[in-house]
Amino acid sequence: MDLIAEYVGNMRAPHAKVRMSEVEDHLDETYFAWIGGMTEESVYYYRIHSPVILIEFDHQRRVAPFHTAEPTRDHIHTVVRTPNGNDYGKDLLRQHYHTHSHE
Repeated sequence: MDLIAEYVGNMRAPHAKVRMSEVEDHLDETYFAWIGGMTEESVYYYRIHSPVILIEFDHQRRVAPFHTAEPTRDHIHTVVRTPNGNDYGKDLLRQHYHTHSHE
């Protein structure tokens, strides 16, 4: 739960509280997967997946100007989503600007 809270804690407190409650309600349906090494220097990937949250952490290869063929510890991608939240591939920022004034 502490690892999930690290991600969910980036939300405003009232939203995070609701989200953590949802996660706790589905704890028996929550899975953790790990690929990679276990040392401090290792690169790795992990995924936390339940009916209400999907979290992924992945070390990536460096890109310009210091391209590397292998993943490194200084280029990380993370994803936090609602599985089947009907948002995959949508341009949510564009949708937000289209529906809300920012003048």
